[in-house]
Amino acid sequence: MQLWTGRFQKALDKKTNDFNSSIPFDQRMYKEDITGSIAHARMLGKQGIIPAAEADVIIEGLQGILADIQSGALPIDPEAEDIHTFVEGELTRRVGDAGKRLHTARSRNDQVALDDRLYLRGRVDELREQLKELIGVLADKAAQYKDAVMPGYTHLQRAQPITFGHHLLAYAEMFFRDLDRLADCRRRMNISPLGSGALAGTTYPLDREMVAKELGMEGITHNSLDGVSDRDFCMELAADLSIVMVHLSRFAEEVILWCSFEFRFVELDDAFSTGSSIMPQKKNPDIAELVRGKAGRVFGDLTTLLAAMKGLPLAYNKDMQEDKEAVFDALDTVTMCLTAFTPMLDTMTVKPENMRAAAAGGFINATDCADFLVGKGLPFRDAYKAVGQLVARCIQLGETLESLPMEEYKKVCDLFDEGVYKAISLEKCVGDRTVVGGPAPQCVAEEVRRVRQLLESL
Repeated sequence: MQLWTGRFQKALDKKTNDFNSSIPFDQRMYKEDITGSIAHARMLGKQGIIPAAEADVIIEGLQGILADIQSGALPIDPEAEDIHTFVEGELTRRVGDAGKRLHTARSRNDQVALDDRLYLRGRVDELREQLKELIGVLADKAAQYKDAVMPGYTHLQRAQPITFGHHLLAYAEMFFRDLDRLADCRRRMNISPLGSGALAGTTYPLDREMVAKELGMEGITHNSLDGVSDRDFCMELAADLSIVMVHLSRFAEEVILWCSFEFRFVELDDAFSTGSSIMPQKKNPDIAELVRGKAGRVFGDLTTLLAAMKGLPLAYNKDMQEDKEAVFDALDTVTMCLTAFTPMLDTMTVKPENMRAAAAGGFINATDCADFLVGKGLPFRDAYKAVGQLVARCIQLGETLESLPMEEYKKVCDLFDEGVYKAISLEKCVGDRTVVGGPAPQCVAEEVRRVRQLLESL
């Protein structure tokens, strides 16, 4: 059944109907469509636009349809044009002419705009819970490895000593920003467009605020043209999801490096690894690689939305039907990635001894060695040059700064004394970095407490 057949003398071509239909993907919004229709019917009855008794019949019929779909007793017809048509047709079949009154003072344009917002609002809430779970795992791991010294990198070159706990909390900060962006996006999408009609509102005396309040929305749209044609919330959500995937992809890349024989910082649980069909020794970080790869898919969904919307005149255009597949796919992809990524991190085996060995071999305490000379009164630039000469000498002799004999130190600068060995101890180098946000174990412990308190407050 089409809702627009009065004007037309011929049925829509079968292939064209399949092309036009959105039921394969918008059927997932059945609950939101019915919930929005119940609120609309209740308002119609209250305002006297339709008889109150008929509004009650409509509401009861819609509640029955919802229960039957959820129980599986009522399958959604794949031949329906869209979920709105299916629900209204089933309602009319069940309650008769009263069902035909449901669409009074409403268009599919404002109806679908409402369904989109309600559905995406719920999915954002679910996604934020997943991100909070991930941050909780990071906090637990950070607390466990707050003392585990590892090299920090710039340009993928060993730079300065940090702790593994500190490294993990960097991602917790990223995911907190994601939570904040998603909450902000949810606030803007949680506005009711119902009452905008097809594009010009309606002559009926609607109580739009009543509907918005019943649906738990924070307000109503204030321009009927914008109400039906706004898809900013879809684009904004896809952009936020793309940033989530950037963070997951960066993290996945590091996990992949850490799993390699060259690093051996972590080992993934067998439940989150795969093998090779020909090389029996292989243990591949496929989950992390898939997360990294799926980031591009979400970026593509964002591009699809931007491209679909960029040239549309006001108000509604059929192009907007493309919003759902793109934003739904982005949500499904991020959800799937988090579902796999969080337990992968939670179950991985960390190898702090290998991290410590990598830290010891990369001259990452060179800055602390220079700071030792600064403490003796030498200007930093002179100290920097002296330590650079020491590093070159270490490489020539096959030594580290910790093992280089004192006579070699003295050849470069006579301000060096035995105290330098304590100053360049990796544990001291990390432990002295107690500035807020630093990698010292005590700072990591404090940040873990802060992270857990923030999670409890959300």
